[in-house]
Amino acid sequence: MATFFNSLGLYTDFYELSMAQGYFYCGKKEDTSTFDYYFRTNPFKGGFTVFAGLQDFLDLLSNFTFGDSDLEYLEKHGFKPEFLKYLKNFKFLGNIFSMQEGEIVFPNVPILRVEGNIIECQLIESLLLNILNFESLIATKAFRIKLVTGKKIFSDFGLRRAQGFGAIHASRAAVIGGATSTSNVLAGKMFGIPVSGTQAHSWVQSFDSELEAFRTYADLNQGNTVLLVDTFDTLNSGVPNAIKVAKEMEENGHRLKAIRLDSGDLAYLSKKARKMLDEAGLKSVKIIASNQLNEYVIKSLLKDQNAAIDAFGIGTELVTGKSDAALDGVYKLVEINGKPKMKISENIEKITQPCKKQVYRFFDNNGNFFRDGIFLQNENIEETDMIYHPVYPEKNTRIKNLTKEALLQQVVSNGKIMLARLPLAEIHKYLVTRAGFLPNEHKRFISPHLYKVGISKKLLEFRNMLSNQIKLNIELNKNG
Repeated sequence: MATFFNSLGLYTDFYELSMAQGYFYCGKKEDTSTFDYYFRTNPFKGGFTVFAGLQDFLDLLSNFTFGDSDLEYLEKHGFKPEFLKYLKNFKFLGNIFSMQEGEIVFPNVPILRVEGNIIECQLIESLLLNILNFESLIATKAFRIKLVTGKKIFSDFGLRRAQGFGAIHASRAAVIGGATSTSNVLAGKMFGIPVSGTQAHSWVQSFDSELEAFRTYADLNQGNTVLLVDTFDTLNSGVPNAIKVAKEMEENGHRLKAIRLDSGDLAYLSKKARKMLDEAGLKSVKIIASNQLNEYVIKSLLKDQNAAIDAFGIGTELVTGKSDAALDGVYKLVEINGKPKMKISENIEKITQPCKKQVYRFFDNNGNFFRDGIFLQNENIEETDMIYHPVYPEKNTRIKNLTKEALLQQVVSNGKIMLARLPLAEIHKYLVTRAGFLPNEHKRFISPHLYKVGISKKLLEFRNMLSNQIKLNIELNKNG
């Protein structure tokens, strides 16, 4: 993937650099560290999340360096010469373990682990969170839409409504989730996404008549003509004129591909338009709908109203992840110099799980996803009978003899990317396959069933011991 910058070292939060300089001067620059990436809540009040953005993050990570102008900028902000000299030769040389892009993932489960010296692990935090949180959010939204469109296709139309250059990664994530094309030409070039588009109302308005506008467009786009029929009066002008042009195209050996509805009562208009097209012998002409669509509207159109819509163009609600502004992914230190670390909090959901870990997914007797279990990295899982609720350990699940798979695999070794680049269509295919193992009660939009996650007894006991030790040290320091 191309980038807009020669170096991306400044694509971070200021406090990352402040901490990095602190580590450098206090003798910690060679300390080894381990960080986990995970999120706390599924977006859209849903029952799952789609993991996306891994390849983009790794591509950008390979360009996470500091150029001369970057160092000059940092010097003006008070960073010291020796630290700037260190940054001049900076390159991430650590290890990364990750779930596969397109995986179905759940809250509070480590999705990705970063290992390296404390400075390199700290500096890449914001880049990692920025890319993975955003693309996972949009891919999840897109897949929710795909769940209701089924075999009907939809396209990303969101460039003009997206948050700046976030539109580029949004288009990629949308395709992972199920979009078949994008209107975003730059994203199409960068990621090999098919591009599509028709015309705006301004095209129709620029001619003296709607019929002239349609004829001209059809003449210029004979192999891919889609006509926007709602500029003036959909049923009394737009569709009749589209039918007239379609007949003229047939006389010249061409066919009208589709009409597009962009306003009004889409269910009513699509059914009326379908009847008019069919009666004119134009059953092959498809109907595309756009205009503030989301998974709920589409579900209503198709399931409740039997709308005669063949495809959808989805913009604002897709690429902005509406109604959730962000995925609440976090990046937490779990080990330093081989010594486990954890954060304790009055908010139970913010207590972290220490140590390097592996995640196993267990399958029920029907071959469906059943539980995710979090284990210590070197733990012998064959000796484990149970996994326990992280907060209420009296709730537990027997996992002995269940089919399982390890989810975290190494994708970067000593700074070298080991992950083969996959076409977006293959990532989407993997997502569809994995989602097929997820029971339907987790996919419903209203009050989805909670997918349960547990931790091993060894991790539970070690976490509790470490937590008690931290609390004891706090008391001793307070009293001393």
